[in-house]
Amino acid sequence: MRSGLRLCLVLLLTVGAAATLGAAPAAASAGEAVVALGDSTASGEGAGDYEPGTRGEGGNWCHRSPAAYVHRSGLAPVTVNLACSGADTAAVRLGSGPGSQAAQLASVARAHRVTTVTVQIGSNDDVALTTVLTACIRAFLDPRRGPCRDAAAAAWPARLAATVPKVEAAVADIRSAMRDAGYTDDGYVLVLLSYAAPVTERMGRFHSTRGCPYHRVDAGWARTVALPQLAGALAGVASRAGARFLDLSRATEGREACSRDDPAAEWQRRLSVDPEALRHGGLGTPLVQESFHPNAAGHTAIGGCLGSFVRGGAPAAACLPTPDGTLQAVPVLSPGRPGPAAAS
Repeated sequence: MRSGLRLCLVLLLTVGAAATLGAAPAAASAGEAVVALGDSTASGEGAGDYEPGTRGEGGNWCHRSPAAYVHRSGLAPVTVNLACSGADTAAVRLGSGPGSQAAQLASVARAHRVTTVTVQIGSNDDVALTTVLTACIRAFLDPRRGPCRDAAAAAWPARLAATVPKVEAAVADIRSAMRDAGYTDDGYVLVLLSYAAPVTERMGRFHSTRGCPYHRVDAGWARTVALPQLAGALAGVASRAGARFLDLSRATEGREACSRDDPAAEWQRRLSVDPEALRHGGLGTPLVQESFHPNAAGHTAIGGCLGSFVRGGAPAAACLPTPDGTLQAVPVLSPGRPGPAAAS
């Protein structure tokens, strides 16, 4: 009798330990969840209809949109967007205060059974995509300066090299936050995403008066060199972190800003001014921060590609346009290696 009781206790302790060390803890609320972390593209900048409290109230310009791709992925009944427009890798990392995205992720992971975590970060660190785009606009407007491509290209390798370790540190903190919440590294899918080209050298006539004040050679360099190289660098981070990688560098190909006569057919916003920002005291950057970000249609397409990629199980893929106007997740040979995503 006593030996039988001891055996039962041993079995119960073994099962309990397995549950604790297993893939994920039992959900505190019904349903699985997918969580997005990162900067403006992940937050839904450009998609509009931003959540109250993120439209400039109290200086919060995170611009989290219900149309952001995480809400269009179909990966879980609960979708949580922790991304913030303008965020850099420090904003994701643990120890960065109450606004730490990784710390918020841990809280969500304790309240829900998180099955997928997406992170799109790095553009506001040393690569400074917005700064590069702004410099190229200034170069276009100043006839004395000429294209910005040569200067931008010369600095680009160093910018990439400085950004990579910061993204790696942010991803490591995401892993730590999930472990603290009771998850093993293989208990959820971690996806690192790159960025879509906002403009193209294939802009139509009079593109500068239609919201795309760029030299064609500068737009071409960004589309065929800068963004694919950034994607390659981020793919390396994903590989080393045991994460999956989704390359978006060609996701809006043929639908970039000013690529169509009708802007409604495009997936990237042109240079845009948001008068609503004035209601919350937004001057300067807040007035134009939607510019050259995916719009709601673009987020819907990216969300669909993200969902199919996660469900498909490939370690790395590129979102490529299809003839029917959607995106397809096309597996690449391996992260960081030339494949469909690296073509121009």
